[in-house]
Amino acid sequence: MGATPSDEVAERRSLALKMKALSHPVRLKIIQILKVRGCVCSEIVEMLQMAQATVSQHLKVLKEAGFINGVNYGTKTCYSLNHEALKAFKESVSQL
Repeated sequence: MGATPSDEVAERRSLALKMKALSHPVRLKIIQILKVRGCVCSEIVEMLQMAQATVSQHLKVLKEAGFINGVNYGTKTCYSLNHEALKAFKESVSQL
């Protein structure tokens, strides 16, 4: 049984959201940082030399797109890559 037109529209919208999330150079840099190791927001802020609020907004976009995970440890959040989501994204893009 194939995908319905509404399923196809939802898949395209999801892919577009993910592409938009990766369309900013800072978010690509965050992905590169997290590829090496998980980090808390303050470490990413220090590496990027940007305002904490700006970095937090970029992290939020990446998290909403499913590319990163965030685990709270008290007042800090440790971010890491969602490797499965990145793999699925690559597969979706390769089918275009």
